[in-house]
Amino acid sequence: MSKLACDIIDTPATMAAKSHLRNGFPLVIAPSTNNGLSGNAENIGKLLNRRNYFFVPFKQDNPITKPRSIVFDSDYIIRTIELALEGEQISPILL
Repeated sequence: MSKLACDIIDTPATMAAKSHLRNGFPLVIAPSTNNGLSGNAENIGKLLNRRNYFFVPFKQDNPITKPRSIVFDSDYIIRTIELALEGEQISPILL
């Protein structure tokens, strides 16, 4: 996510993502990271504001033992993809 947010294209994964976006297709991201509410929060925010980036809804993983960790909710994967194809984002942040 950080590389995409900063437009760093130096791996096959980032190249595929940018190529996909360049062709006008939505890119669905299912975040799971230990620093989503700290160092990576800025990059997630950047991507949330960009066209054709869609997030599978995510929530705080474990506020007691991992206070900065986020994890996507797998129950929303298919629905996120369906809506992304229509250009819509489900509320990306769950409580």
